[in-house]
Amino acid sequence: MDLIFGILILTAGVLAIILLTSVFKFNTFLSLLLVSLAMAVVSLPEASIVPVLKKGFGGTLESIGLIILLGTIIGIILDQSGAALSIARFFLKRTGEKKAPAAMGVTGFMTGLPIFCDSGFIVLSGICRSLARSSKTAITVMAPVLAISLYGVHCLVPPHPGATAAAGIVDAPVGNVILLGVLVAIPAIIVTYLFIRLRSRGVTAENETEEITFAEEISVPSAFLSFLPILVPLLLITFKSVLFMVAKFPEGSVLKNIIDFAGDPVIALLTGCFVAFPLLRHFRMEQWNKLFDLAIEKAGPILIVTAAGGTFGAVIKESGIINQLGEYVATLGLGIFIPYCIAVLLKTSQGSSTIAVITAASISAPLLDSLGLSGEWGKTLAILAMGAGSMMLSHANDSFFWVISKFSGMTPSETLKYYSLPTVILSLVSFAMVGLLSLVFL
Repeated sequence: MDLIFGILILTAGVLAIILLTSVFKFNTFLSLLLVSLAMAVVSLPEASIVPVLKKGFGGTLESIGLIILLGTIIGIILDQSGAALSIARFFLKRTGEKKAPAAMGVTGFMTGLPIFCDSGFIVLSGICRSLARSSKTAITVMAPVLAISLYGVHCLVPPHPGATAAAGIVDAPVGNVILLGVLVAIPAIIVTYLFIRLRSRGVTAENETEEITFAEEISVPSAFLSFLPILVPLLLITFKSVLFMVAKFPEGSVLKNIIDFAGDPVIALLTGCFVAFPLLRHFRMEQWNKLFDLAIEKAGPILIVTAAGGTFGAVIKESGIINQLGEYVATLGLGIFIPYCIAVLLKTSQGSSTIAVITAASISAPLLDSLGLSGEWGKTLAILAMGAGSMMLSHANDSFFWVISKFSGMTPSETLKYYSLPTVILSLVSFAMVGLLSLVFL
């Protein structure tokens, strides 16, 4: 495919989705599916159009479908049992209402170290909404703060898959990437948090109504019981990630298999569901079933929209344009800016931060010596530059964008306005930090 023609297709596709969902208020799922189909028709062989659409849709459901459903069940239980209110009171009592967004940001950062941003947002979205209501802070402030704090860590710090895979591709020490990744993420998240607060001045919280409310009928559970459905899955996932990174297990180790099983996000969240059941001890079976039905109803639209976003990304990936863009940028010879720029193009065109980093690493690896990025620290900074690039402008082709929109209750246009723009700031500040560190380590 001609490079210019490919760029035009990408631009038209992204603009079409943004216009259909934000301006014309057309159904999000159909917008993504129809645009994906149109792009596939003009960029793929006829025989591969339907298989690519199915692969993108099914592959996304396979990777995060159960996570979304189980996370929704936990969130509904926390909301309707009064546990989310208990947690909100716990945080607000210690931070004060004016510092509720900051408390959400710190929680997101700590949570984001071991788990994927999608999983973290799903698990914490109930708390986020409750804190927003209790502190009278607009959800358009609270949700982006949580999302940015999770997203910044996800793109920069192992054991997240993008940074970890890139370290393997360019043969960089994972410990160095973790150390400098945290040093880059903290100031970038702080600056972006301040940006969100600054541009949200004057934004007021709207009164929210719940579809079903049982919390008033029962006493609010203790903070300890309320935290368990969140902490147990997070601890299981964290324990697996950290242990597998620092420990060596013999081939066929039973202990390794047990830890791997218990720390899988699906099993961890399922465990969280069972831990949450005691919160419903005052409920009748009819109310239990009503809650579970509500969770499934809420998860359904999220699943299909997120999977449709995966379809859009799959069409772009199969078209081959992202590789052409990356190879073209790699010929410009601009030092550490090159891996950053490749990742930016890959991220904004196909949506997945993980794919952007992995592909950028594959393209950049042979070029690192000529770019002056040889040696352990040079390779580490190259990976962090790619990670910073993979944050750039998270928008309609990013599944995390739709997770944020659906789980926070923000419309696509609000998510673009209050979340997508801060990702630009997060990316630029992260890259600026990488540049400053390069003055020290290169």
